[in-house]
Amino acid sequence: MKLFPCGHATHPQWRMAAGLVLAQLQAQMALPDYATQPRLGLLYITDHYAPHAQALLDHLRQALPQVPDWAGTVGIGVAVNNAEYFDEPAMALMLCDLTAEQYRVFSGVSPLPTDWASAALVHADPNTPDLAELLQEMASRTQQGYLFGGLSASRTRSVQFAVRAEEAGGAEVHGGVLEGGLSGVAFAPDVSLMSRVTQGCQPVAPEREITQSEGHVVLQLAGEPALDVMLADLGISLREPQKAIAVVRSTLVGLSAAGHSGVGRTGHLGNDVRVRHIIGLDPQRQGVAVAENLEAGMLLTFCRRDVQAARADLVRVCAEIREDLEPETLSIEAIHAMSDNPLPTLPTPGLRIAGAVYVSCTGRGGPHFGGPSAELQIIRHALGDVPLVGFFAAGEIARNQLYGYTGVLTVFTTP
Repeated sequence: MKLFPCGHATHPQWRMAAGLVLAQLQAQMALPDYATQPRLGLLYITDHYAPHAQALLDHLRQALPQVPDWAGTVGIGVAVNNAEYFDEPAMALMLCDLTAEQYRVFSGVSPLPTDWASAALVHADPNTPDLAELLQEMASRTQQGYLFGGLSASRTRSVQFAVRAEEAGGAEVHGGVLEGGLSGVAFAPDVSLMSRVTQGCQPVAPEREITQSEGHVVLQLAGEPALDVMLADLGISLREPQKAIAVVRSTLVGLSAAGHSGVGRTGHLGNDVRVRHIIGLDPQRQGVAVAENLEAGMLLTFCRRDVQAARADLVRVCAEIREDLEPETLSIEAIHAMSDNPLPTLPTPGLRIAGAVYVSCTGRGGPHFGGPSAELQIIRHALGDVPLVGFFAAGEIARNQLYGYTGVLTVFTTP
């Protein structure tokens, strides 16, 4: 697997942006380290181009006839290595160096076969009914139960790209520009992927069991009135309502399934934690309302999201990927000490990133990380100059769950 060619551009006219992207791709495909015959295109556009989605896709397919299969969607912004195009007309395109047997584009008109794939990149319309259940069902169709991706975010059309062509001849049989439901790309077990979720939050209180709840309202935490527990944890009082409201508005809750602690030994929220907003207080019942349907037995912790927490957590997940890519290094003396062979076999070389997909929340772009493109610059600093595309979504998908205000970073690796 060679490096995935990747191009991106912004321009008021989509044809001009497409021309700039195609020029970058052609230049990269002429380089020895990059794929020369990639088959799969991952296309992300901002909603400025959404009304022209079909014409844009047709234009790119005509210019890249060697790329038979396409997937992607629309976001308020698109992400690329070291930069983000947020709330401006832009597109990003990455061409993946995979064989026809290693992936399958799926959509509502071309469903994903059960147990064929190891994992799947999923794009979804946020208005799809029973979306959480559909994601659970989709994850069950993969061997690892792992999805990554996000919900389309658009002020115009919530479009998805899903083109699956015949293996022989490249004739289109399904898809194009779609609206509604789910689509994406499923990957075979021999496609090496690493994925991490960054919540961008830090717990500010101990994790407690929800011992009584009703719908979206937490009534008791560890047997105590939930509102009293929250006020004590946050150091506020309803006798000072203005101060209390300001603190509550900047506080979220992290929820974990019963019996599964969501806070690791390092104090960070785990990947399985769902972070949700506090949407109201119920002084009469001493309850706290959150944006999630609750069940007794779930674990809850109060947490805060700010620039420092977001940057620290993104650096952490990038470092975890970096460590998994790099083999443990040994000194020459240590190698000789472990072997009688005067010329021992050196440690196995590590992995490198052929391409990456990053899906972040529309609420995380720009100032949330301290400046324009700061979020993507952190990833670039940690992972290096790797091909990367993605988008800013209305909700993020990881494993079989729908998240909010998170970032999902997935890399394709090769020896």
